[in-house]
Amino acid sequence: MNLRGKYRLGTGVALALGLSSAVALAAAQPQNILPSAAPVPAPAAPVPTPSAAPTIAPQLPVEAPALSWTVADARSLLGVIEAIEAEGLIPADYQPTALRTAIAAGPGAALDAQAAKSFGWLIEDMRDGRTRIDSRLQWFAIDTDVASHPTAAVMAKALEAQDIAGAIADLAPVTPDYAALKGLLAITPKTEKAKRNLIRANMDRWRWLQRDLGKFYLLTNVPEFQLRLTVDNSIIKSYRTVVGKVGKTATPQLAEVVEGVIFNPTWTVPQSIVKGEGLGARLVGNPAQAAREGYKVTKAKNGMITVVQQPGARNALGYMKLDMPNEHAIFVHDTPSRGLFGTAYRALSHGCIRTEKAVQLGMTMAILGSGKSTDELVAIVKSGEYTRVPMTKTFPIYITYFTMATDINGKMGTFADLYSRDAPVLASFAAPRQPWYAKRKSAEKVIKLDNPL
Repeated sequence: MNLRGKYRLGTGVALALGLSSAVALAAAQPQNILPSAAPVPAPAAPVPTPSAAPTIAPQLPVEAPALSWTVADARSLLGVIEAIEAEGLIPADYQPTALRTAIAAGPGAALDAQAAKSFGWLIEDMRDGRTRIDSRLQWFAIDTDVASHPTAAVMAKALEAQDIAGAIADLAPVTPDYAALKGLLAITPKTEKAKRNLIRANMDRWRWLQRDLGKFYLLTNVPEFQLRLTVDNSIIKSYRTVVGKVGKTATPQLAEVVEGVIFNPTWTVPQSIVKGEGLGARLVGNPAQAAREGYKVTKAKNGMITVVQQPGARNALGYMKLDMPNEHAIFVHDTPSRGLFGTAYRALSHGCIRTEKAVQLGMTMAILGSGKSTDELVAIVKSGEYTRVPMTKTFPIYITYFTMATDINGKMGTFADLYSRDAPVLASFAAPRQPWYAKRKSAEKVIKLDNPL
């Protein structure tokens, strides 16, 4: 029985109880359940959690390491390159003609250099994606695979084991969605170029993330308007979402860590509304309105007005917010405007992810990540008081953007390119392969999208 079937429960409390009995997750000390790096023969720096915004060591264009290639190993590499289209990559990128020439000349420095170059480029693109950072619009998720699987170590291990194909296969994403796209590519006629290109682009997006997303994680595909709670790569619960509007408040792509669940949150109104829209002055002059709408207003000696909306039914964050600190101020939270979840088009927010059944999600997350009982959490919710439940197990969340993927029911389909982010990826694939340098994160301006209204 799959997990979705196993945990098909009717209410938030029942779901939480089912999860609690299914997984023993309570711990006295914080514990990392993020993906662990596979062992490599050469020592590598520890991989930080996604929220730490790790600094990845610069990766310069691949130079030939001091490794000797046999003709047999080089022929194995050539076979992998010739078949690499099955992974959505382009064989010509890895200089198969030059490799054939070097193989024909026999062992020596020329073969060592060419094989190392071709293999190094192939490792980079399978591990990190062929699309370079400048073509990944608003993609701020950090992929740490380059630190856990450095090119030289992968190459040395492959040559020692004489298993070139296995080394490349080990770099492929383990998510079932990648395998589904790969299967679709295999059966799509080469005459359907547009469809094949879209498949390739979305396969590459999976390579932009960590190869292994972890045992427990949240993943939202923005164009699908859905959030998934996932265990062992199987969806146990999905939630409809509202995402950022097209334009300046489009939701960016992130890989963060949920550090806590906040029940009955407060909302500190941004100054763009307090000052820019005159809300502060209006509320200072009308205390009755402030009380009626649940705002606490303070005015400092320097004249600055601070407005904090208190917990309650009218709070812009609703009754739950996932605490996932990030420089964009993007969060998953509840909303009092729950009727919007019934509409088909839901790109309506100022950037944050609003989720249906938010209290249910928060309680489930709190059980998974903090070990609290359902009774404790029900009491917290009913108290009406701001309460932050810290996670004793780090829990990753991925805010992604796929225009071709399996939906929440496991059916492969396409989703509208809400933010026009496909074009630069497709253009990147149509252009010659570019070298990988040190740039591992978008240099686009970070816009704080802290307005849930």
